[in-house]
Amino acid sequence: MGKKFVVAVSRQYGSGGHEIGRKLAKKLGVKFYDKELLSKIAQDSGMSKNLIEYYDEMPSKSLLFSLAMDAYPMSFTEVPINQKVFQAQVETIKKIADEGPCVIIGRCADSILSDTPNMISVFIHADMEAKILRVKERDGLSEDKARDRIIKTDKKRASFYNFYSLEKRWGDVASHDLTLNSSRLGIDKSVDMLYEYIRLRGPID
Repeated sequence: MGKKFVVAVSRQYGSGGHEIGRKLAKKLGVKFYDKELLSKIAQDSGMSKNLIEYYDEMPSKSLLFSLAMDAYPMSFTEVPINQKVFQAQVETIKKIADEGPCVIIGRCADSILSDTPNMISVFIHADMEAKILRVKERDGLSEDKARDRIIKTDKKRASFYNFYSLEKRWGDVASHDLTLNSSRLGIDKSVDMLYEYIRLRGPID
């Protein structure tokens, strides 16, 4: 293993982003955080895990991203709970990035770690037909319900990311180092491609 680095993976629902991230972490030999991150946030912050899960990637309707980054014009006790949860998320993500190489799924990790050396931002997307098929098989849904879940979840993720990132847009090629259509290569070859990209970038030997 070479330098310390973080791979931040944003993903469309049903694109296989979680599986790609998990397999990539295994191939790289580094830690992997998706739902695991929620337990760590709860542990670090002292908040309940149920509360953290409830606000996980939930769009905010008030304040600005800067308010969640220690610039509150009010006391912490007056801050809305969703902002407290996001602030706890910021602190935990920065902590695990500082601890060593890892792959983090979602949670605005690339924006939070934008000033972190060797942070690689990846966006995984897929054709709608491929996403519907994956969600149907995985979640046991009809085609219509699978499509509806994909649209609603992606809208939620985009709103969350766009609100807290401000200067970046969810899925915009200019907001990520690399965007990848998993429909074209499949899961394993997508992992191989990302691994090679990271190797060429220099963080690993």
